[in-house]
Amino acid sequence: MTGFLTVREALGQGRDLLERAGIQAPRLNAEILLGQALSVPGSLGFRPDAAWFYAHSDRALREVEWIHYGRYLHQRLAGKPTQYITGRQEFYGREFAVTPDVLIPRPETELLVECALKLGSRSGIAVDVGTGSGAIAITLALEGWSGPVLGIDISARALEIAHRNARKLGAKTGFVHADLLSPFADHTLDAVVSNPPYIAEADRPSLQREVVAHEPGLALFGGTDGYGIYCRLIPQALHALKPGGLLAMEIGIGQAAELSQMLAGWNDIQTFPDLAGIPRVLTARTPANRR
Repeated sequence: MTGFLTVREALGQGRDLLERAGIQAPRLNAEILLGQALSVPGSLGFRPDAAWFYAHSDRALREVEWIHYGRYLHQRLAGKPTQYITGRQEFYGREFAVTPDVLIPRPETELLVECALKLGSRSGIAVDVGTGSGAIAITLALEGWSGPVLGIDISARALEIAHRNARKLGAKTGFVHADLLSPFADHTLDAVVSNPPYIAEADRPSLQREVVAHEPGLALFGGTDGYGIYCRLIPQALHALKPGGLLAMEIGIGQAAELSQMLAGWNDIQTFPDLAGIPRVLTARTPANRR
């Protein structure tokens, strides 16, 4: 691409390049990347205001804007996710900073937050295991969980991003650097919420290239069969939760039956489907008569 085009022309060229490369939603990606280069205002700072492009369609790009836009398109064509290019992702109506050190929050995970808020004791202690960007823990704290909310992660670099998001969004959320629930004593927590890595290593070749090449494998893969973290988390949660405490976990396609068997002895085992009808969240409670 040579010369400095108008907004309309730049958007069209970007869309065409992305479409020919097989990038999904090429126009949306072009809008986001051009909006990032032009600092276009948007309701969430992630997807820019589409009306702005129409109102400024004849505006010529400045040289620095053209350079930035070209670099962003090159990165996207090379497979880098748009969220890592912009450094932002929307979750539950808020903008979260994301880097390749954390998993990109998905819309499906909002269901996990909704289930925890609906079923949990909001005045108790909640722990988000594998917090990553902090999206789940921070959203719980900002959506009405009045008790302490903690995010825990084995990645110190992920916790840096979570701290940044909590400060920016004004969430009173604490974060702990540890492996799963190892820091917590028996029968001290009211809710354990987690979107653990649940993809089987055998499924790695079937994933999109941008996922495998750019998102942290530590947050994606749950061992050979995808159940590795669940096998450790469920027994730890059984001891860490108070009697009647809530465990809420995001699960992968086809995992509901196996995980329900792992929860033998727990009470009120339920699954909740996502918008596609796929069981996406599994919840259970510890027996109320435990000692």
